[in-house]
Amino acid sequence: MFFRSIVAAAAMVGTVSVTLAADISGAGATFPFPIYAKWADAYKKETGNGLNYQSIGSGAGIKQIRAKTVTFGATDAPLEAKELDKDGLAQWPMVMGGIVMVVNVPGVKPGDLVLDGPTVAQIYMGKITKWNDPAIKKLNPNLNLPDLAIANIHRADGSGTTFNFTYYLSEVSPDWKSSIGAATTVEWPSGIGAKGNDGVANNVATTQGAIGYVEFAYADQNKLTYASMINKAGKTVQPTMDAFQAAAASADWSVPGFYQILANQPGDKSWPMTAATFILMYKKPANVAASNDALMFFKWAYDKGDKMAQDLDYIPMPDNVVKLVEAMWDKDIQQK
Repeated sequence: MFFRSIVAAAAMVGTVSVTLAADISGAGATFPFPIYAKWADAYKKETGNGLNYQSIGSGAGIKQIRAKTVTFGATDAPLEAKELDKDGLAQWPMVMGGIVMVVNVPGVKPGDLVLDGPTVAQIYMGKITKWNDPAIKKLNPNLNLPDLAIANIHRADGSGTTFNFTYYLSEVSPDWKSSIGAATTVEWPSGIGAKGNDGVANNVATTQGAIGYVEFAYADQNKLTYASMINKAGKTVQPTMDAFQAAAASADWSVPGFYQILANQPGDKSWPMTAATFILMYKKPANVAASNDALMFFKWAYDKGDKMAQDLDYIPMPDNVVKLVEAMWDKDIQQK
């Protein structure tokens, strides 16, 4: 109930707010919105301090932190070290999760439909237009797929979820890589645009024949039908915590700015569209007190938020990564 009420509010006003005038201000990715909302509620109850987080997409979050209108930005498309250095920003991962394909096809239950990356690329390029197309039927010989038009739903806003989705498609489809590529916004050859993960989820839920890509919490909490995927190892996998963790297991976080893309990772059990979501803050903040308040919230989330994250099917950052992040805070972010 909490998730649904928060999502409904965000759809109307574009912000999660458990708020007083001096609350911690942040903006960006919709991918981690469910867990940031849950953490904000628990943190408010425990400490009396609130969080005002605008769930407006990674691209807008990056713009807001660069404009210094918020204390932190949030993005699922990590910035490279040279960009961070240019803007005087620190970056770190907060949580990980899985991007899933959700569909609205009569008679198809969650996990029944099997897709692979090249087929998804063909759908989003407008080259596969019916659910009973031979390419989809070949992957699903035992499913009775209808002669129904496919409505592919994509993000209309600058989106880190789109970045990770299109990065994955670029990894598995040379045609996609050469003609469209990977970015927070791309020139979509076909389909319908929607704002935020919640917008894509709502469009898929209400459009027969639709397919879309969303963070798994949006699919799970809204009871959407998700597809299984064939991963890099050629194995059919379902979107589960184990599959997300398998994909994240080979990540090397000891790189500048913690830059890491988790799409199309090796391993029989790996979910192919796994992603991390990142926080951006100034190394030399204009308001040190506000910056420290934000760091206190993030430390609390690392220390006490793992169970809440897992309940929403996010993967908490491993303890060794948290130690690296906190050491970076002490070294790089001015706190006095």
